[in-house]
Amino acid sequence: MSKILTEVLESNRKYAASFGDKGKLGLPPARRFAILTCMDARLDPAKCAGLSEGDAHVIRNAGGRASDDAIRSLVISYKLLGTQEFFVIHHTNCGMEFFTNEVMRGLLASSLETAQLTSSGFRDVGKGPGSRAGEYIEWLTISDPKQAVIDDVARIRKHPLVPKNIPINGFIYDVHSGELVEVEGAQEVGKAA
Repeated sequence: MSKILTEVLESNRKYAASFGDKGKLGLPPARRFAILTCMDARLDPAKCAGLSEGDAHVIRNAGGRASDDAIRSLVISYKLLGTQEFFVIHHTNCGMEFFTNEVMRGLLASSLETAQLTSSGFRDVGKGPGSRAGEYIEWLTISDPKQAVIDDVARIRKHPLVPKNIPINGFIYDVHSGELVEVEGAQEVGKAA
């Protein structure tokens, strides 16, 4: 058993020992909202939005992007579980800003080992072989963080399966201060009809 697996299982044992009434939480989120955010370990949606178990749905992916799968989750969240508001939260210093589709595709074609982030971007340090399968993936990289939030809010707002009465809010989480900063223009794009 790996050290990481041992640590995770021990932490879970302690968590489960004090689980208490959390097993009685309802399926729908109590506070009736969903957050789409990045998988970055520095961003803890529960802490920055004051959530407890059962409060809200949290959908995470690389960059917090409004991918087809993220929208699928948001649609399930409102249609089947009653959420009434969405938040798109990106963050400062996001790794998705440090590469392009072409860079990622090149790195994967070279090797499948972990790349290294240098002052001039990611660089492959692994041994091949790689795979060209990355050519068929849109990596949803970010060149302008604020515009990416607006674009994601707009993509959700315009989706034919998302009702016009659901407000969609757009923020950037500052990894240095912990503050949620409203993205100018995102609220207008995401306002409910």
